[in-house]
Amino acid sequence: MTPTRERLEAQFEALAPADRDERTATLTWYTGSSVRRYDARGPYEMRFSMEPGAIRMGRLASGAAPLLNGHRDFTVDDVIGVIARAWIENGQGKATVRFSKRADVDPVWQDVQDGILRNASMGVAIHAVEDATPQGAAMRQVLVTDWEPEEVSLVPVGADPGAGFKFERATGPQEQKMDETIMDATGEEARDEPTINFDGERQAAALAERTRIREIEKVGRTLNVDARLIAQHVKAGTSIEEFRKQALDDAAHRSAEPEIRSAAAVVTRDQTETRRAGIMAALLHRYDPAVLPLKDDLGRDWAGQTLLDLAKECLETPGTRTRRLPRHEIAKLALSTSDFPNILADVANKTLRQAYEAYPRTFLPFSRRRSAVDFKNINAVQLGEAPSLMKVNEKGEFTHGSIAESKETYKLATYGRIVSITRQTIINDDLSAFTRIPAGFGVAAATLESDTVWGIITSNPAMGDGVTLFHANHANLNTGAGSALALAGLGAGMAAMAKQKGLDGITVLNVQPRYLVVPVALQLAAFQMIAPNLAPAKSADLVPDYIRALTPIAEPRLDAASTTAWYLFASPDQIDTIEYAYLEGQDGVYIETRQGFDVDGVEIKARLDFGAKAIDWRGLQKNAGA
Repeated sequence: MTPTRERLEAQFEALAPADRDERTATLTWYTGSSVRRYDARGPYEMRFSMEPGAIRMGRLASGAAPLLNGHRDFTVDDVIGVIARAWIENGQGKATVRFSKRADVDPVWQDVQDGILRNASMGVAIHAVEDATPQGAAMRQVLVTDWEPEEVSLVPVGADPGAGFKFERATGPQEQKMDETIMDATGEEARDEPTINFDGERQAAALAERTRIREIEKVGRTLNVDARLIAQHVKAGTSIEEFRKQALDDAAHRSAEPEIRSAAAVVTRDQTETRRAGIMAALLHRYDPAVLPLKDDLGRDWAGQTLLDLAKECLETPGTRTRRLPRHEIAKLALSTSDFPNILADVANKTLRQAYEAYPRTFLPFSRRRSAVDFKNINAVQLGEAPSLMKVNEKGEFTHGSIAESKETYKLATYGRIVSITRQTIINDDLSAFTRIPAGFGVAAATLESDTVWGIITSNPAMGDGVTLFHANHANLNTGAGSALALAGLGAGMAAMAKQKGLDGITVLNVQPRYLVVPVALQLAAFQMIAPNLAPAKSADLVPDYIRALTPIAEPRLDAASTTAWYLFASPDQIDTIEYAYLEGQDGVYIETRQGFDVDGVEIKARLDFGAKAIDWRGLQKNAGA
């Protein structure tokens, strides 16, 4: 069973006399009591087994487990202390906690001493449970048979009435120094005779030593420390913290030493990354074997496996037992507690981006891309031409000129949809849920971009000067007779572009077209006219080289507006034409994933932040055709 996280709130029971200088206190973190929980079947009682084999005490007894503020673990400020020691005594969980001496923890420590803060909660990882409901019981009872306490937190309200701080103030020497002497009813000093549980102390010491040895061996293996050196530290009683520091220093020293390597580059990947990359490669190969073949040995171990088999792999590799678990439980656990959702998200993103990039976006050659830092208006400023140079006579003065400017405004819009990968998808081995559907999202995003840009061309919107994009006033619209796609019409259009004036109304720009844009109804004629290997029937049909230099673009979205109109577009390197923008750092379509809330699985959201606008009409020429 995959470990699940449970925060068992409890009311602290026994606080030993506080060591005010060291800020330590002893508490009971679990008494074996049952707590009420709820699931889809209703309420039930949960109890944690206190048998020696049921509790994994390694983390809590390591001396480094945290004491948290209300189970918050987002920043280091949430750690208000450490579990210095933890053990099991008479069927109850005990611990000595040491509070931080940070200034922000001072009020918490003071409230603990004053008996104001009495409640706590243990955070546990649940590995196995069993039904322990007696026959005829009114409420279900669940016994946790394999669990691991991970942390203890101070909380406002506890659930275990027998666990927590019990504030019976002691009168040892430290207490007498800091507080007034406590007197009993007869006027004599009240004295509490200390009691020591020797069996519990011995058990705790043995457990702590075993934990120290295991942790030192684990750190040593991870950092490739020599086995003889590990044995020396175990024998010498080196603490875990000190050994970890020395091992890290040793590893850093070894990594700084020069190594003699062959000329070939060596790429290393840990086991988790290798498994994740292999599963992703296998799924992508299954989606499209021709485009995404299996390379080297990556993915071959997982090729041909079902989604449920791969889900088991992601659960069992970290140590989760799946034997005897039903198929639906395996799918649910894999989607909630393993790295399987991340693998699915990577596959979905790969197929989405591949489909997005493969879709023919014919507007890219003649358009300019930019990035927007936010969703506010984007002001695309057109600077006019530099003023003409004036003759300066001897001892004459240079005169000032001005540069005209114009502005077009647009902004980004956000587009997106969500698709869910449920446990039914895994059980049914439905690969299309996170391959073909995301790929469809990629095509939809590319289609939306094309619709937006070509919609500007076909809708002929108003520009910043109040005149439509293609208009006689802009000298970029030819609606006269005899303007069919032919040499004469092309020559007239190219001449009109060359004679375009700057914003000052004087400077001749000599704009040279780069692209011949036509609806698909005219694509054959356009390609035949420009094809360099087409021999003319007679010399009169000879196509000049400057026309053959045009690049034809056929776009089916133009046919809906007109099957005869054709266009000449300049390169955006010479003059502004169409500008499109993405949100900075989010070029194109992207996906995000999260654990499902409305669905039992993983939700994948495709998002596109995109906007486009015609910036300058002088680089665009339209002929209505004939």
